[in-house]
Amino acid sequence: MTSNANAIRHFLGASLCVLSLHGAAVFAAQAFELTSPGLPDGGTLPLSHAGSQNNCGGGDVSPALQWSHAPAGTRSFAITIFDPDAAQGMGVVHWVMYGIPASTTSLAAGGEPPAGAHLGLNVSGKAAYRGPCPPAGEIAHHYFVQIYALDLPPAALPAGLTRDALHAAIKGHVLANTSTVMRFGR
Repeated sequence: MTSNANAIRHFLGASLCVLSLHGAAVFAAQAFELTSPGLPDGGTLPLSHAGSQNNCGGGDVSPALQWSHAPAGTRSFAITIFDPDAAQGMGVVHWVMYGIPASTTSLAAGGEPPAGAHLGLNVSGKAAYRGPCPPAGEIAHHYFVQIYALDLPPAALPAGLTRDALHAAIKGHVLANTSTVMRFGR
C-alpha cells in the first residue's frame, strides 16, 4: 500500500472517530432531563413548598417541574417525590402522580394534575402532595424527584396507587427515567 493510501485511510478513520464523538455529544445533550425552574439540582426548597404539619410553616405547595427530551414512544409519565432520610432511613413518600399525558412537559407550582392524571397515595395515605417537614434540628433532608417516561397510555393504571404499587405496575414499561434532588431542613 502506498503512503498516500495510508494517509487517506488514517484521515478517514480519524474523521469517523470525530463524527462518532460528535454524535455522542449530540445524544448526551438530548438526554431526558428534569428540572425545577429557579431551583438548581440539590438546591433548597422555599418555605412555601414545606409541609403545613408540625409547625413547619409551609403551604404544601408542590414545586414547579419541567422535563424535556423524552424518548420516542413515550405515552405517559409518572412522578414521585421520596425522602430517603426520613423515618430513620426508611424513607417517606411525599408525592405520587401518574397517567400524565406524553404531551405534558411541565407542572406549575401547586397546580392541578393534568386532565386524566392520577394522584397516588403519600405517606399519610392521601392522594395529594405532602410538603417536607423534617424534625427541627436535623440536617436538611434530600427529596428525590423522579420522573419516568412510560410506554403505557395515560389511562392504563388505576387511581390510588402507592409508590411501591406504582413501581410494580410500571416494571417493564419504563423507557427512561431521570431525577433532580431538592433539600429542606429547619
